[in-house]
Amino acid sequence: MSLFLRPRALIALIILLFLASSAHAEKLRITSKPPGATVQINGVEVGTTPLEKDYPGGYFRKTKTAIGAHLEHQLVARLSLAGYATKEIVLSEGPMEWSSLNGKNRHQYWLLKSKQFDVTFELITATFTGNVAAHLPSGAASLTPELSLEALATVAKPAVVQLLGAQKSGSGFFVTDTGVIATNAHVARDEGSLTTLLSSGQRLEGKVVYIDEDLDIALVKVPGENFPHLALASADTVHQGESVLAIGSPGDAMPFSMTKGIVSAVGKFKDAGPGTWVQTDAPINPGNSGGPLVNMHGEVVGLNTLKLIKKNTNGIAFALSASDLLDVLHRFYPATIPVSAETPTSSREPMSAVREVPPAKPPTSAATGNVSFVGAIGAQIYIDEKFVGNIPSMIPLTEGSHRIRVRDGKNADWLKSLEVRAGSNVTVRAEFPAAP
Repeated sequence: MSLFLRPRALIALIILLFLASSAHAEKLRITSKPPGATVQINGVEVGTTPLEKDYPGGYFRKTKTAIGAHLEHQLVARLSLAGYATKEIVLSEGPMEWSSLNGKNRHQYWLLKSKQFDVTFELITATFTGNVAAHLPSGAASLTPELSLEALATVAKPAVVQLLGAQKSGSGFFVTDTGVIATNAHVARDEGSLTTLLSSGQRLEGKVVYIDEDLDIALVKVPGENFPHLALASADTVHQGESVLAIGSPGDAMPFSMTKGIVSAVGKFKDAGPGTWVQTDAPINPGNSGGPLVNMHGEVVGLNTLKLIKKNTNGIAFALSASDLLDVLHRFYPATIPVSAETPTSSREPMSAVREVPPAKPPTSAATGNVSFVGAIGAQIYIDEKFVGNIPSMIPLTEGSHRIRVRDGKNADWLKSLEVRAGSNVTVRAEFPAAP
């Protein structure tokens, strides 16, 4: 009897030892330069850098059994620091597959890539350089000439890119000659970087530098300059019935292809999400996401985003309007007038109209004070008309007078003039009326 129990006891001991080692907490450490960045993991705020967080040991090592703790989903960290471009890093790799010896039980799991992740931030002023071509409503009576389809392809295609991530792919397009690319957030989310393919065959690494939390818009930055880029036309210049082309790289098809259609409708559409939408019958498929919808003047009127998939329904697709993209870009390019600040008309500025952005100024060593912003969580903070981050944030400001603007997108902007003294610590509370 005792001989029969010994192997069973030995197996039980091995299982207990494995469970103990798997369940033992190990530390994941995330640091940043400069420190103090807010860290979110899969959308949940977990602290500020330098950050240490406990995870089961089974999250760090490959498993050969179903017993013990394993990571059952991807982990992505998002780090934000006022005045710096947001960083996203993919913490895990996978999925990997485990199966039992008899092959009956199978499941997928992920592993943390490392126990230590170090992030170096880049100043917003150093990341978002160059200029944005913004064709906004004005009193000008002249209209740019329409281009032939061949001429339009020649003008627009070089500015379009294909974006390849670890889990998905999509399209995008240059909005500046310094390598800033616009695409959909659902293409860039959970991807720290995206392989960027140009129509010329050039391959570059694109860093995800900004993702809008509400709109389906993201910005990607590649190194280099003198990139061909497209002008943006506000929704007020888009007319029902006008011809448009969708450009992108749909899956299982040739890259940088074009499809033609018309503008079916323009306006708000709650079922599609926040923002202004351009409905079109131009064929849009997976892989087109984030690519431009251009008019016959070579201007971007929207980002191809959604396709309605429903039985007995076809020819219905949606592009998020260039007006929404202009509002996002205004946070980094204050010289580009936000569309909401313009008086709507049916005219279009000439193609040559480009809002120049002054060169980025290097940080100075002037005396500073610290200003903490609290109140409306997530609201955008503008200091002297420059976007610097979201509430809550602690921002060092140079000594002197500053104009504070806080925007939540639902209420009138919260405004305040603030006098900052060297070495001071000030708390600014920005609050908006509660929703009825």
